[in-house]
Amino acid sequence: MTGVEPNHVCAARGARRVFTGLRLAAIGLFLLAPGHAAAGDFDALRGSFTSPFASSNYNQWDGINFGVQIGASSMNTDFGNSTGDLVAFMLRNSTLEAQASPSSWTVLPNDLTNSMSYGLFLGYNYQMGEIVLGLDGTYTRLNSMNAQAADSITRIVTVDGNPNTVTIDANSQNKLIDYATLRARAGYAFGQFLPYAFVGGAVGRFNYAVNATVTDVVSIGGVAQPPVVFTGSSAKDNAIVGGFTLGLGMDIALLPNVFLRGEWEFVGFAQVNGIRSTINSGKVGLGVKF
Repeated sequence: MTGVEPNHVCAARGARRVFTGLRLAAIGLFLLAPGHAAAGDFDALRGSFTSPFASSNYNQWDGINFGVQIGASSMNTDFGNSTGDLVAFMLRNSTLEAQASPSSWTVLPNDLTNSMSYGLFLGYNYQMGEIVLGLDGTYTRLNSMNAQAADSITRIVTVDGNPNTVTIDANSQNKLIDYATLRARAGYAFGQFLPYAFVGGAVGRFNYAVNATVTDVVSIGGVAQPPVVFTGSSAKDNAIVGGFTLGLGMDIALLPNVFLRGEWEFVGFAQVNGIRSTINSGKVGLGVKF
């Protein structure tokens, strides 16, 4: 080793020194330029890298979207009229029903039950500037949405001039297995965010069962007669029930084709065997756009 560097090494070091000097000179000229505004220039430079989400001309939400959702749901089940048809059938053609109408009595209370849920959504969006219109379908499966109630009611009524002590004992169950919706959506896009509202139709699948016993004790001349007992039940699995849905949500674009969804959904179902159910759900989901 002679300690003398090869020519190409010396040349490389010289080139680096020249490049460093040019950079320092450029920075100095920029800082000393009359009327310069460094913050504004840096803002302008940063603006040249603006995300496409910020542009009103960028149709981020156009196209087909698909995703998965999980959530928590609360179902309010009104069993108040669930015994009506059953009691009316048991007491058909009877003077008791004709004069006192036990089938119209509210026997059972409401029940509130909760369940985790999971599901899918598939939809299409059409974007016009900031306005986004869409149509989507959803499917939701409940882990354990099973409501139940049991109670009794006793009334003294007059039938054919005689006092009758009538007692109805009843119990009922109602289980929502799953439901699907078809919804029209309207939203307003700004940046990466799309808040929206929706309304549409729903259809659910229920298992229900109602059991009732009617006991009638007639008093004639102040003497109670032997009780007359009527018993009946009604049940069905996989009953299909229609309804409606409405709610609010927010989609947040994480990437040009990936978005996060948060949603509140209300579903009201028609009566089935006198049982009426409504659902409130909070959901989060992850979707992709094609």
